[in-house]
Amino acid sequence: MNYEIVVGLEVHCQLNTESKAFCGCSAKFGKAANANICPVCLALPGALPVLNARVVEDAVKLGLATNCTIARNSILARKNYFYPDLPKGYQISQFEEPICTEGLIHVDTDEGRKDVRLIRIHIEEDAGKSIHDIGSETYIDVNRSGVPLVEIVSYPDMRTPKEASAYLQKIRQIVKYLGVSDGNMEEGSLRCDANVSVRPVGTTEYGTRTEIKNMNSFKSVEKAIEFEAKRHIAVIEGGGKIVQETRLWDADKLETRSMRGKEEAHDYRYFPDPDLVPVLVDDAMLDRLGAELPEFPEARTARFVAEYGIPAYDAGVLTVERELADYFEAVVTVSGDAKASSNWVMGEVMRTLKEKYLDIAEFGISFERLGGLIRLISGGAISNTIAKQVFEIMLSDEASAAAIVEREGLAQVSDTGAIEAAIQEILDANTKQLEQYRSGKTQLFGFFVGQCMQKMKGKANPTVVNEILKKLLEG
Repeated sequence: MNYEIVVGLEVHCQLNTESKAFCGCSAKFGKAANANICPVCLALPGALPVLNARVVEDAVKLGLATNCTIARNSILARKNYFYPDLPKGYQISQFEEPICTEGLIHVDTDEGRKDVRLIRIHIEEDAGKSIHDIGSETYIDVNRSGVPLVEIVSYPDMRTPKEASAYLQKIRQIVKYLGVSDGNMEEGSLRCDANVSVRPVGTTEYGTRTEIKNMNSFKSVEKAIEFEAKRHIAVIEGGGKIVQETRLWDADKLETRSMRGKEEAHDYRYFPDPDLVPVLVDDAMLDRLGAELPEFPEARTARFVAEYGIPAYDAGVLTVERELADYFEAVVTVSGDAKASSNWVMGEVMRTLKEKYLDIAEFGISFERLGGLIRLISGGAISNTIAKQVFEIMLSDEASAAAIVEREGLAQVSDTGAIEAAIQEILDANTKQLEQYRSGKTQLFGFFVGQCMQKMKGKANPTVVNEILKKLLEG
């Protein structure tokens, strides 16, 4: 029997606000344990929460970006459960009245565009952290307690592990474009739980689902869903029944294992938080936040093709990250050559970022300097070969491209006399190849060009080299 995988994702996205969701403590990652805490974080008697307005604004922006209906009135609720790293004994979240509902995200897959529907996006606070690897004791770090999150809950619309991974990558792209999160999965800014089930192909009834936790990369999401789906099928084919439960992904053993029985909403005994007023979103806020939305990748890709005349593939690569797209456009304003700028950003710049594990924000060559380098090429001052040498120098030298070319003596040689003399020496030293060329083996033209460029250390003007070489070879 053939089976179909059914996947829905619950994505927790940490907002990059300066302070926590309900107090003034810093929400920054990486501080010493229990450095960012206060009576509100610790749920000390008499401490009252106050909602961070930026959290509401970021949630609304995300809702607008994902085609959600924005609730004009939503309620913050208490999600009750006991865990050592949850000081209050409940988590402030939303349940019956979330801030965003019924959205839609377009995902590009190998099979084409896939539409994934969203059930809801709601505001939530993070819990603390239990630490088990210091001696034989368990320690609690409350720094993360109260850090603002939004939870993005999809319908079970995905049918393959790759679709789920592509959807998660799309979520990451959207929150980064909006600037509401850094989307860093390794640091926990973006966390994903996958609800997985299988059913016979052609049927519409959903099978029993299991929830997978502890996936901290796109590859882990794919592998975990793939493993769990195969496990479901093996259990069913063996005559067993799937137990609804929460399972943990073990990235070392590449398998899931049982963690606990799957909770239902009623297990958490949700009720409105009496210490927090309803969240109100009026027309003025919607208009203001809508005006602040960036140009998203699909629209930006189309504009790059139309405005700059670059291929759709290039435009798609350049718009994956908002910062990279911004960098490219800034380079074009200086270079005046969109295609050359695209080639350099997609080539040397992205290669360097990958090799050095950098973001474009950390890249050492400003758009002004790269644009200046491209202008030197288009102006005939240097060749592409020399430009790559200059680029490597610029990575560790803050001087402009023009200053480096002058200092290093790398200016392109267009002196016809010097180039002709160099070519004549090459022809005299390679009489066999010269004879073969004149006998019809014209592909040796490239050999002579290469020899000339090597002799002149890449500084000869290629156009002049070609003209003079052609004249001498035919002579």
